[in-house]
Amino acid sequence: MPKTNLRTDKASGTIEIDSHTTLTGVPAHAWEYKLGNRSALEWILDQYKKKKPSDATIAERFNTYKFEDYKEEVIELLKRVTNVSVKTMEILNQMPNAD
Repeated sequence: MPKTNLRTDKASGTIEIDSHTTLTGVPAHAWEYKLGNRSALEWILDQYKKKKPSDATIAERFNTYKFEDYKEEVIELLKRVTNVSVKTMEILNQMPNAD
């Protein structure tokens, strides 16, 4: 089973999903579109990272999240959000600056 990483390298335009899967060719404009203080892509990766509950009972009995179950869905979502982010930045760059 591949180890889940969910890491980004903006300089090289890559998103490392797990030890077997890396998305390449992420345009620089995709990282520029921010929702608050993070890019939309970073928000997605943060939401799908495994979070361990602090309570041992909850972690043992109810923490059934496995990234592998959502891997293909996350990859498709990242592709769509990359496209939307790039198009949004293109539109924003065409707009005149508001004074």
